[in-house]
Amino acid sequence: MGSQGIRIVSQNRKARHEYNIIDTLEAGIVLLGPEVKSIREGRINIKDGYVDIRDGEAWLQNVHISPYPYATNTAKPDPLRARKLLLHKQEIKRLAGKVKERGFTLIPLKVYISRGKVKVEIALAKGKKLYDKREALKRKTIDREFEKRFKIR
Repeated sequence: MGSQGIRIVSQNRKARHEYNIIDTLEAGIVLLGPEVKSIREGRINIKDGYVDIRDGEAWLQNVHISPYPYATNTAKPDPLRARKLLLHKQEIKRLAGKVKERGFTLIPLKVYISRGKVKVEIALAKGKKLYDKREALKRKTIDREFEKRFKIR
């Protein structure tokens, strides 16, 4: 794979089960050198992550990036520290307005490397109710059975 390709490093697979995804957008992340190296090795967990908007800036919270073991400096950054997201002011204002509405949240869907830069795909999402999750699971099971029956014949 060349340096121009997109390589997905981490995905939040549960996000589409837990939330209804309304809108998605790409953001850059402000990182330290050793963090970038850890991400390239896939040492990142975005499962519990979310995006917080304060003072007109977007912050990626609760995303764990393991310390790079070969870093020369002894001061290793906190693996769960808040990391600033790089978005346009208009995008941040629009997202802040939506998040103020009841039930909306911002979650990371995936982290990937595009043209040598680490990017995060964030989603404006609304939490699903338990019955919605059950309904989606039931629909998925029925579809799977349907596919299986028609594959055999």
